[in-house]
Amino acid sequence: MAVGAVTYRRRVETSLTRTWRLAHPVGLGRMLLGRRRGPGDPTYRLEGVGERARHWRGLRTPEGAAALVLHQDPDGTVHGEAWGPGARWAFDSVPGLLGQHDDPTGFTPDHPVLADAARVVGEVRVGAGGLVMEALVPAVIEQKVTGQEAFAGFRRLVQRYGERAPGPHERLFVQPDPERLRTIPSWEWLRLPVDPARSRAVVTAARVADSLERTIGLPGDEVERRLTSLPGIGVWTAAEVRQRAHGDADAVSFGDYHVAKDVGWAITGEPWDDGELAAFLEPYRPHRNRVVTLLLLAGARRPRHGPRMAPRTHLPR
Repeated sequence: MAVGAVTYRRRVETSLTRTWRLAHPVGLGRMLLGRRRGPGDPTYRLEGVGERARHWRGLRTPEGAAALVLHQDPDGTVHGEAWGPGARWAFDSVPGLLGQHDDPTGFTPDHPVLADAARVVGEVRVGAGGLVMEALVPAVIEQKVTGQEAFAGFRRLVQRYGERAPGPHERLFVQPDPERLRTIPSWEWLRLPVDPARSRAVVTAARVADSLERTIGLPGDEVERRLTSLPGIGVWTAAEVRQRAHGDADAVSFGDYHVAKDVGWAITGEPWDDGELAAFLEPYRPHRNRVVTLLLLAGARRPRHGPRMAPRTHLPR
């Protein structure tokens, strides 16, 4: 049957339920929506609007596939339901996902713009998803292309080569596992479309997926060293993974098309390059990503006046 825009299976698997009263209260939408890879992300479905929205996620955990849905009461209490062999792992990951293991000690927003942002936003917590390949695959697909092209490529990859998530949600998917990624032919990647440079990077990472997952808990510099030792994985991709999988409050996406420009505009009214961004953030180690996140949450985005970059059309569809 259908409930709103969400389709549910007629036969529902047994689920687990759990409730969290957070030691460090956070808004569910703020912590989770940044993990969605575009509005059509098959691994993330949003049901409802506002603070009472239900966030559905399809996960490939170390214990198997799982579906996890979270929603939050007005008092901050978080409720969850999970299905599949990875359900318990998914539940155990929720506190980290919601920034409860993050430590902002020592972060002082002493710049006037940061202080104003902190008054508006409040404390910034960085969440850790705990799954490296979950963060790495879409990050690689997003390299050097428009958001429209990246989101379409990831959506097609998951729908064609992933699997339906456990539980009742018919439109929730789980990313393809590393073994499946390794076997996708080059011409099929082009049809997504994902060009050879990016598909090779995904396949190479899939071959060492187990060792990449073992980087959870390692220092950020060591995580970056291991990730960037792989062909096709640079500092931008490594930072995106460190932020989402490891919850690294110091990992900055240098090389991003927007980040340096947006932060510069917020601080000085003029766009910056990566060098200027690095110089500004240096005194804030080990909270450089926390600074960027604070500003972006406060709406620090420069006006977009120019034409948008058009998606490439030379790849087969």
